[in-house]
Amino acid sequence: MKMTKGKQEAILTNSQIAELLTKESDAARPPLQRALRRAARRALLWPEEVAELVRQNRSLTELSSIGPYLEKQILRWLDHPPALSPPPEIRKGFLSITQARLALAKSPLWPQGIQGDLQMHSEWSDGTASIRDMAKAAEERNYQYIAITDHSKGLKIASGIDEAQLDTQAEEIDEINRSFQDAGKKIRILRSVELNLSPTGGGDMEEGSLEKLDIVLGCFHSALRKKEDQTDRYIAALRNPAIQILGHPRGRIYNFRLGLQADWPRIFDLAAELDKAVEIDCYPGRQDLSPDLVLLAKKAGCRISLGTDAHGPSQLMFMEFGLASALRAGIRRDRILNFMPREELLKWVASVRGAKLRTKAARSS
Repeated sequence: MKMTKGKQEAILTNSQIAELLTKESDAARPPLQRALRRAARRALLWPEEVAELVRQNRSLTELSSIGPYLEKQILRWLDHPPALSPPPEIRKGFLSITQARLALAKSPLWPQGIQGDLQMHSEWSDGTASIRDMAKAAEERNYQYIAITDHSKGLKIASGIDEAQLDTQAEEIDEINRSFQDAGKKIRILRSVELNLSPTGGGDMEEGSLEKLDIVLGCFHSALRKKEDQTDRYIAALRNPAIQILGHPRGRIYNFRLGLQADWPRIFDLAAELDKAVEIDCYPGRQDLSPDLVLLAKKAGCRISLGTDAHGPSQLMFMEFGLASALRAGIRRDRILNFMPREELLKWVASVRGAKLRTKAARSS
């Protein structure tokens, strides 16, 4: 196979190739269209830059979703780089894994000390692995804790669980934690849920069930294509006493959904006032908060939570996307929940919940 080399080979990054693949798909027909779009998404996760493979005279078919036809197309782009324009908003601000790792490599001490992952799923909802297997994968990353945030009952498409299932899951988590403790392992599983929020900010689970949990993540999953300002729904969600973390706030998905618009400075100011956290969902196709919103969250001084949204053990590596996003924005580690030791994290949750009780007492006095 002919490999083109020369000064132009380093012009195109994996992110730029992803954009070119997506644009090419717009004019293609199935099944090529599907292949191009799949390759564009996978390009964000290619572990090496295409230009480096070319430099080493290696086949691009080593990369996920690249066959001989797409390899030839990419090599043509490297040989004669097309004019590049900024990506549209629906694909703007998504890091590739190589970009994320480069940012982290420049500050190798910064990610050290991360204690856990605060969003992931198991077989109880739409994950592919058991809770124990997710915990074992986290232990290999030297984490102190993970939060199992399976979907709540309102999200039937993701096999959301109800209050009774949540209680049964808690029994399983307690049993696994006991076995870890008996074995002298430091990893612990936090009882949690990804609470499905309505467009008015309300949850779909009984408050009593949520109060038993260690931490609660609240997320919007409906009416995510509205074009008008959605500030009110975010204000209502943050004021919902059941949640401590507002998850994947914008609701964007790479080349699929732009996400919602709102008065973000006002939202982040309220999160800071209530001492609640907003999430950087580290899943490659989400990366939500987006980089522009991470900067606004930093300016407001609100807390940040990092969650891989992993649906299997191998996806815990997505944490690199969130860490790089926070690092690039200059977020201090003391504002990121995941750097808290477990007991400190639980004390923060208790403090946020205590604010709700103090408000109730004040209203009744």
